[in-house]
Amino acid sequence: MAETTATTTKLDIGTIVQDILGTIEREREREIIARRFGLFDRRETLEQIGELLGITRERVRQLEKAVITKLKAAGQDLPHVKEVEEVLTSHLEKAGNVARTGEITKRLTPENNKIDQSRVAFLAHLAPNIAVIEDNDHFFHAVGLGAKHSEKAIRDNVGKVIDAISKIGEPTNIAAVAKEAGNNDHKHVEALASISKNIASLHGRWGLMKWPMVNPKNIRDKIYVILHDTSKPMHFSEIAEAIKKSDFKRKDVTTQAIHNELIKDKRFVLIGRGIYALKEWGYKKGTVADVIAEVLKKEGGPLHRDEIVRRVLKSRHVKETTILLNLQGKPQFKRVAKATYTLAE
Repeated sequence: MAETTATTTKLDIGTIVQDILGTIEREREREIIARRFGLFDRRETLEQIGELLGITRERVRQLEKAVITKLKAAGQDLPHVKEVEEVLTSHLEKAGNVARTGEITKRLTPENNKIDQSRVAFLAHLAPNIAVIEDNDHFFHAVGLGAKHSEKAIRDNVGKVIDAISKIGEPTNIAAVAKEAGNNDHKHVEALASISKNIASLHGRWGLMKWPMVNPKNIRDKIYVILHDTSKPMHFSEIAEAIKKSDFKRKDVTTQAIHNELIKDKRFVLIGRGIYALKEWGYKKGTVADVIAEVLKKEGGPLHRDEIVRRVLKSRHVKETTILLNLQGKPQFKRVAKATYTLAE
């Protein structure tokens, strides 16, 4: 049931699931397992199945538990389970010994849809040497190598990774997280981090889900990440285009919406016609005249216009003529010699 190539191993998940279900004698119990695990359609609750079969919710739970216990007891004697475990083990070793079930399913099946993922989760439950982490508020559904660590050990190790990131206090690379967590296996630490719903990553940075630099939720945070990672001032239309091309969630925003948010947020400074920079880069809000005044004030005396232009262009993306017009036309500046200006009294 496995197809092996030089680069990957895939499984005929549908046939394997059917063969295993075929070992369950009673049709009602097969129905319960298929519906509870979502093997052919969406997963159903105990109440939904009980109503369909005319039995109580508790009876559905009892039957499900009894059948799974029996299947697990059969272990590798079940059809294909030994083969499934070998394939899962091979992929998990390459993935860092633990991975989201969706990521493993992507490697095993051509479609990687919800039913495929449910089937892989079901098979992982039956493989004796595979640890399964159920989906909840803190974890994505995941599978790990039982030979390396139990389900509890995986959860505990993820907790250590979260503690390490919290202690660092800002987004950082996985090597720094691994060092803080006291784990030299960077790949394993990254795998552990990837199954946690409390951790996010973006552009090689890892951090807590609530941190905008790894999980930007609103437009302003996305603008900030784009400017931060580009490391240079950008026109608002360029920022809008960069967001549309990014891997952010909900990235379909209008150029006008981007411009509106840039104007409102103090983190962004207008330094040219439609061009914005980050305040943290040393830019200050103000007109060209304000910048000229700051240059002259800092100098403490007259400056040649060419030097004034050079210094202003360090913090504003404007034409030289714009600077000269401000110098010559604003009453706050006084010419004291040929092409030389100072602040008026």
